[in-house]
Amino acid sequence: MAEASAYKEYLAGLAAGIATVVVGHPFDTVKVKLQKHNTEAHGIKYRNALHCTSRILKNEGVKGLYRGATSSFVGMAVEGSLFFGIYSQTKQSLQGEVRSSRPQIQCRMQVQGTDSLVLKHDRYSSPLDCAVKTIKTEGVKGIFRGGFATLLRESIGNSAFFCTYEYSRYYLRSQLNSISSEHIALPTAFSDIGIGIISGGLGGAAFWSTVLPLDVAKTVIQTSPDASRNPFQILSSIYRIAGFRGCYAGLNPTLARAFPANAAAIVAWEFSAKMLGIKRD
Repeated sequence: MAEASAYKEYLAGLAAGIATVVVGHPFDTVKVKLQKHNTEAHGIKYRNALHCTSRILKNEGVKGLYRGATSSFVGMAVEGSLFFGIYSQTKQSLQGEVRSSRPQIQCRMQVQGTDSLVLKHDRYSSPLDCAVKTIKTEGVKGIFRGGFATLLRESIGNSAFFCTYEYSRYYLRSQLNSISSEHIALPTAFSDIGIGIISGGLGGAAFWSTVLPLDVAKTVIQTSPDASRNPFQILSSIYRIAGFRGCYAGLNPTLARAFPANAAAIVAWEFSAKMLGIKRD
């Protein structure tokens, strides 16, 4: 029976991935631009996340905030499906009854907006055009730039995410159960959504607070073909140029994105699982 319903876990994860992109992609675009431009010795500088957002809206409109979203929707749908599906199956197995890299193509599309120093004839017209040009100039290995930095980010970050999510979910449910025992009835649907928002949001904040420097290094590696592929060398270079602040470039939009995007993912995941008849403890 568990094997027969396993696919439902992956469907619920797919819904979570889509919800993450809808809510979080604009924040991610701002984060990537800040990481790219504010860590370079020369070039465009944004004063803060709000300044970056206003420049994007002024020059490109709302669509500029969703630049690269096409590849992101596909990537996050697959990523969310695997991320939550494998987690749920592993958790069930351990009780006895992992997030892939953000697409290389997405980052390159995001940093090339109208504020970019990229020459017009070198711009990418679509995700496919970006992939083709990357392979043409760097080979197939160019698509996988930043893989080591991504592996470190995901393994460390996901540990922080799920530990925070599970603990806060357990704590909040314990508190609600104690309130219910005092004959104060709370709507189940309302409490489930509230717990999902808080636990998912806190988990996302824990993830990015822990691994943002590695994400900065990943962005530089993926968007600068001549850069070293060693994330620690990249961070050392960034520290010399921009100091500790440079290693945390994009912190504000990252945290601003982390809470709502991960809250949306958890609520979508848990709601979809419930609709599919998946019972959780």
